[in-house]
Amino acid sequence: MSVAGLKKQFYKASQMVSEKVGGAEGTKLDDDFRDLERKVDVTSKAVVEVISKTSEYLQPNPASRAKLSMLNTMSKIRGQVKNPGYPQAEGLLGECMGKFGRELGEDTNFGGALVDVGEAMKRLAEVKDSLDIDVKQNFIDPLQGLCDKDLREIQHHLKKLEGRRLDYDYKKKRQGKIPDEEVRQALEKFHESKEVAETSMYNLLETDIEQVSQLSSLVESQLQYHRQAVQVLEELSDKLRDRMNEAQTRPRREYTPKPKPIFDFGDDNHSNGGYSTSMALPPSRNSEPSFHSARLSFRKPRLPPEQPSCKALYDFEPENEGELGFREGDIITLTNQIDENWYEGMLNGQSGFFPLNYVEVLIPLPH
Repeated sequence: MSVAGLKKQFYKASQMVSEKVGGAEGTKLDDDFRDLERKVDVTSKAVVEVISKTSEYLQPNPASRAKLSMLNTMSKIRGQVKNPGYPQAEGLLGECMGKFGRELGEDTNFGGALVDVGEAMKRLAEVKDSLDIDVKQNFIDPLQGLCDKDLREIQHHLKKLEGRRLDYDYKKKRQGKIPDEEVRQALEKFHESKEVAETSMYNLLETDIEQVSQLSSLVESQLQYHRQAVQVLEELSDKLRDRMNEAQTRPRREYTPKPKPIFDFGDDNHSNGGYSTSMALPPSRNSEPSFHSARLSFRKPRLPPEQPSCKALYDFEPENEGELGFREGDIITLTNQIDENWYEGMLNGQSGFFPLNYVEVLIPLPH
């Protein structure tokens, strides 16, 4: 930094201390400018908060959001193109119903109905995925672009304006010690920055119809989602109604009990007075009793590890690529902590990620 630049930084710092500590008053900006600044500040806070709440609306489970964010980050690091999607509640419910419906048998009323409803739930999950994509492309991404470009540019102009104001106020109060030409140049730069900042804020607020258009896209995406969901549910309702009508018109099958087994009572020589079935072979009189020896297996206690490690408190079944599965009691070597919810570790030569709340840390990672 040049000498002139260092002097300017010193002037601004001195003026700021005078205002904050000494109560000195700086140059006041007009009310119209202050009003523009207030509206832009509210707009900035609104956009950030709306983006956050919209993400929560689309993906309500915070644990799944954190897990998905971590997996997407690791996919980018590894150069993987396809990222795992958010596990929609409808899809999880559909998989559960389909699994037990097939186990019960699709030829049964309940089993077949479970399969039908499960397939419909999976279709609803696909429709929800489409809603997520549409809202992200047509609503969240444009708002994020507004944050990253226009609002950030305005903040830059306002910060530059504040710096030039401090420089001008410092030189103005020391007029006589500082050449008049420097004071005049500082004033010109202050007005120049004020005009640039004011213009950028005015243009942003005057073109807010763009944000209205983005809100309209959000509503249209929701409307399309609900239309498709209604169509899926109406088809499912008709299918279940047909299944109930068919079951009611089908003749009821009567239960026919199996014939009871015939028992042949033995003679009085049985020491316990019991009886045996006619199909059972009598025990051999000269047969020797057999004994099964029981073996006790003793497992050597595991020695405490000498490197960062943790002990599994529960079984963990991996659901996504890159996750590390383990069983309760396994000792896992810790290699990295991804975030506050996920560890990376190794077990039996396999490396992967797993949730922090499934394990107990024995030896923590070095800080």
